[in-house]
Amino acid sequence: MGTVLKALLQQRHLQTVSAFNREYDRIAGEYEPELVGAGPKKAQFYRWLSGELTGLPYPHHRRILEAMFPGRSADELFEYCADPSHIRSTHEIRTPRGPFDKTMADVEAVFANRTDFLQAVPPRKLFEGARRIDMAGLSLNLLCQQYSDTDLVKLLESGTTLRCLFLDPSGTHIRTRETEEGHAPGVLSSLTELNMKCLVRAQKKYAEQRKNIIQIRTYDETVRFNITLVDSTVCVIQPYLPRARGVESPTLVARKSERAGVFDTFSEVFETMWSSAREVSPL
Repeated sequence: MGTVLKALLQQRHLQTVSAFNREYDRIAGEYEPELVGAGPKKAQFYRWLSGELTGLPYPHHRRILEAMFPGRSADELFEYCADPSHIRSTHEIRTPRGPFDKTMADVEAVFANRTDFLQAVPPRKLFEGARRIDMAGLSLNLLCQQYSDTDLVKLLESGTTLRCLFLDPSGTHIRTRETEEGHAPGVLSSLTELNMKCLVRAQKKYAEQRKNIIQIRTYDETVRFNITLVDSTVCVIQPYLPRARGVESPTLVARKSERAGVFDTFSEVFETMWSSAREVSPL
């Protein structure tokens, strides 16, 4: 018996104070570096698990906990939990893997195409409660076309940050991709420019609140993968196949785990592409 927080930590094998504080410092390092080392002491931590509290933890603890468990408020985390088996982690997209479970690394779902993926995991579900979203691909339709403006506003106002990496709409490689997919010249370029403009408008709107709430960059290279990273926890990967539209390609979902896997590979790919890309500033 204990809190919802206790049940969630047990699922992640973080129920000891040392393991929890390592994760606390990792999250703090991403969002509020000044809080690294500020995790709870042993007695305080076990009060969090038992629910023997006179009130919620300090605001800085609540912020880290909410980043650790996207989609759950501090109030929810400290609710009494009578049956831990009913508690499920956020961003859960698990499917049975069959006899190959031990060889699947950190891949937890595979879909035949993007349509099947979107039916199982619509953008609203994927992005719900996210604190950071990193995306790289061609036009980033998952965010810009298949996610409503209303939901995007709610996401940004809740404090979510975005890093969006588009294939350069004026570059040579997007023209090559148009030919490969059988589009008329300018079809993908126009769509990409439209999506970028939508994000630039949002970028300007929220710039006064937080300077880097939306960062936009472009690259001009052969487009190989569409990569979406949510809270440095879940990664959605889709290859760009020859002579096939993006929606027709298989889609993989990987979740960060203690051992190196697909998530780490594509997280590194994103960071490498991002570091060499060209920044797009608000007009």
